[in-house]
Amino acid sequence: MPLVVVSEFMNEAALAPLRSEYEVLFDPKLVDDRSALRTAMADAEAIIVRNRTQVDEELLEAAPRLRVVGRLGVGLDNIDMGACRRRDITVHPATGANSRAVAEYVIASMMMLFRGAYQARDRMVDGTWPREALQGREISGKTLGLVGLGGIARMVAERATALGMTVAAFDLFLTADDPAWTDVTYVDNLADLLARSDAISLHVPLTDSTRHLINADSLGTMRSGAIIVNTSRGGVVDDAALAAAVRNGNIAGAALDVFETEPLTATAAEMFADLDNVVLTPHIAGLTTESNERVNDVTVENVRKTLDNHEPSTEMR
Repeated sequence: MPLVVVSEFMNEAALAPLRSEYEVLFDPKLVDDRSALRTAMADAEAIIVRNRTQVDEELLEAAPRLRVVGRLGVGLDNIDMGACRRRDITVHPATGANSRAVAEYVIASMMMLFRGAYQARDRMVDGTWPREALQGREISGKTLGLVGLGGIARMVAERATALGMTVAAFDLFLTADDPAWTDVTYVDNLADLLARSDAISLHVPLTDSTRHLINADSLGTMRSGAIIVNTSRGGVVDDAALAAAVRNGNIAGAALDVFETEPLTATAAEMFADLDNVVLTPHIAGLTTESNERVNDVTVENVRKTLDNHEPSTEMR
């Protein structure tokens, strides 16, 4: 019976359709035990991962029977796509399953940062009444700049427009006549987008060309009252440069769900100490009760179909 290895957390009940036909090893601790994972992969024909399991040449060498990788999410920077293509291994991201959750996170983060009133609990409990200090800004009337205009970014644009924002975007892969620009202002370069925006939201993969796309130089072109939200990938932003820009008042704040070091260690997080206008969350923008169910179901179904077909799929090859 073919073996399916699950190396990171998911709703175990969602594995029922696979367990009816295949042997399933569900062990979320494997992500932190590389040796045990390699051993488990010796007979595996499928693996289901999130973003921490590195599906690289080393792991693939330990998995001679592997035919499919199910990704509980959409980012693929932890998966060696070239190596998978050479082996005819299908890679299935859960495209679209958590888009709504990420879009809502972006909007909520912007509203928190502009209003600046939601970390006042300790002062209130202490008996302080900081009304003047907590006079924030409205999101309506602001300009949102989207770096990348894929599916999630378009959901963000729709919600931001409904809240009265003007939305502009820069995307290297969309021509100026693409229908995606119907309700979004086309900007042909990043520097212009950064300079005109009150808020920036990042929606690009991590590649050689996007690593440190947001750095000390680009942050220096942003408005002093601007904010930035990163739900894309750690490494797209130079975290140290961003922390310095917020600390120096060059920008007004940031919300970071992804980091260059993940999981974020105490040492790596020191740069954000005492920055009340920086929101930090542990890569959970796309993780809600509802989205998790969709991601689980889509991933399990993708893996099951590929195994049932007994032939490599063309998706993501």
